Amino acid sequence: MTSPTSQTSAARVVTVVQNGPDVPLDRFVGWLDGIDLRLVRAWAGEQVPAGPEEVGDGLIVLGGQMSAVDDVVAPWLPATRALLAACARSDVPTLGICLGAQLLAVACGGRLQVAAPPGPEAGIIDVHWRPEAVGDPVVGGLLDLATDEDRRSNPMPSMHADAVVDLPRGAVWLGSSTMYPYQAFRVGSAWGLQFHPEASPELLAAWADLHDELDTDAVRAEYLRRADEVATAGRTVAESFAALVRRGRSAPVPA
Repeated sequence: MTSPTSQTSAARVVTVVQNGPDVPLDRFVGWLDGIDLRLVRAWAGEQVPAGPEEVGDGLIVLGGQMSAVDDVVAPWLPATRALLAACARSDVPTLGICLGAQLLAVACGGRLQVAAPPGPEAGIIDVHWRPEAVGDPVVGGLLDLATDEDRRSNPMPSMHADAVVDLPRGAVWLGSSTMYPYQAFRVGSAWGLQFHPEASPELLAAWADLHDELDTDAVRAEYLRRADEVATAGRTVAESFAALVRRGRSAPVPA
């Protein structure tokens, strides 16, 4: 991961907004080929970019332990929501992961439910792809990996209790899970992923350890049972997003 002063002229620059020390880019660091990553540690007081012109060639907003509307606990969230909305409208390739997806939905006019029923979605889940995902620049490649052609699903790490319950107007619904419908969506040039394609077995187990109601050993065991599939799917998301960034802001996005 590089600083703005050390980036190479040939590489594309993606700003990464990190909302907590325990929710890093993790495996995406090695999977975002040809990208210089500019990390903004918002939780530590580093300033969130004021607009699309300050993010470089793309934006990633990571997860976090707070709610997407918890502006008192996390006072940088209003600026992050404004940035996400502006980037989605400005053809900047943008990726929101878990909390980042929830922030994107709220920023663009969707609706969030805090502590949503039916409860926490934790561990390895199957994300089922809708017909709208076919040919999508970021998640379309996952359909080629799907082991069940009828259901077209991939295993992904998950750890959340809040959930998007209404997508923004004009958003494209891409994927769902058994527990929560809005696992993936696209609005403008921004993608929201409720799951964690970046998370390693160690990171998911560390998150599970923070919750007394979760069996960390069971979470780790299920991840390891499907580790190869999960890693391939996560890498596919990262590489597809990196390819979109490398193509530049003028790259067409499906309607």
